[in-house]
Amino acid sequence: MTNKDLKHEETVTKVLNALESIRPFLNKDGGDIELIDVQEHKVLVKLIGNCNGCPMSFSTMKLGVENTVKQFAPEILEVVAVE
Repeated sequence: MTNKDLKHEETVTKVLNALESIRPFLNKDGGDIELIDVQEHKVLVKLIGNCNGCPMSFSTMKLGVENTVKQFAPEILEVVAVE
């Protein structure tokens, strides 16, 4: 395993931990989040349940999910929701 692979694996772990920390808040509103992919500086997630299509989902993504992910994994610059 190369150093780059190890670094990627560490980033994925940090992102998963970040998502686990916010999952209870999403679950409380009948939603959830699924990790789709971690690219070099970008995370792709899918909002599911009540979070998918919710008018507040953009705020949830930018203020909640993206900020939390960046706290856990400062190397991440952007979190993007995919369909």
